[in-house]
Amino acid sequence: MSTSTLLYDHPGPRARVRNAVHSVVFGVGLVALLWWVYAKFDQAGQWEGNLWKPFAEASTWTQFIWPGLRQTLLAAATGMMLSLAFGILFAVARLSDHWWVRIPAGVVVEFFRAVPLLIMIFFIFYGVPFLIQGPVSAFWAVVVGLTLYNGSVLAEAIRAGIRSLPGGQSEAAYAVGMRKNQVMRLILVPQAARAMLPVIVSQLVVLLKDTALGYIVAFPELLQRGVNDLSANRGNVVAAAIVVAAIYIMINSLVTTLANWLDRRTRRRGFRIPKQSAAMGDDASVAEPQG
Repeated sequence: MSTSTLLYDHPGPRARVRNAVHSVVFGVGLVALLWWVYAKFDQAGQWEGNLWKPFAEASTWTQFIWPGLRQTLLAAATGMMLSLAFGILFAVARLSDHWWVRIPAGVVVEFFRAVPLLIMIFFIFYGVPFLIQGPVSAFWAVVVGLTLYNGSVLAEAIRAGIRSLPGGQSEAAYAVGMRKNQVMRLILVPQAARAMLPVIVSQLVVLLKDTALGYIVAFPELLQRGVNDLSANRGNVVAAAIVVAAIYIMINSLVTTLANWLDRRTRRRGFRIPKQSAAMGDDASVAEPQG
């Protein structure tokens, strides 16, 4: 029986009735709110066909929406890969036995978690050129800022996942002669990443949305091209914002769906003991995905 099942109390008859009533009340309130928003927009004439006509033209999508979406996805994908690498590296560094590794890693993580991402992107684009005596592109200003901030958050999440694992796993690994880097790489990090998958996915969704902050350095992402540039040329800003918001919702839903599929797949296939730790027994029975 899973831990989530043990910690969950199934509602009784009265609780089910109460939950049903709350669901109905919330649903009615949500419908009323949506109707109120629709009515207010309708009074302001925001649903008139001429305001939405540009989105029926192919040039709107090929010149504004798609170029911005492509840059957003490119920056997000690059930032996700670098953030995951940054997070794993600094999570392991913060758990190092050497103070000269552990303390600097902790300072880096805490610093970049504390600095607002907008200020970080702004500084990388306008401040770093004075240090390197050369320009920094808007793309890399956004990607580096996303990597430093989200990577620091992921480092703490992965570190918490590693520390939450039973101590017997690492003790058994050390008992059979494995080194710490092997314990981390083969035993602890794979389990921590799987255990913290919901947190990791949530942070990656935040990263995807944070690409919109690239407007501060004129990065041509979806918000800049699909709302600012489009509304300035041929569209209504409210209509453009609604369309772009719908695109963000669809993309984030796809990312969440992919993560849920990956989680179900790993649960179904299970985990196998790596060859290096085959002699460790039941304490290391969860170590590395099959396949």
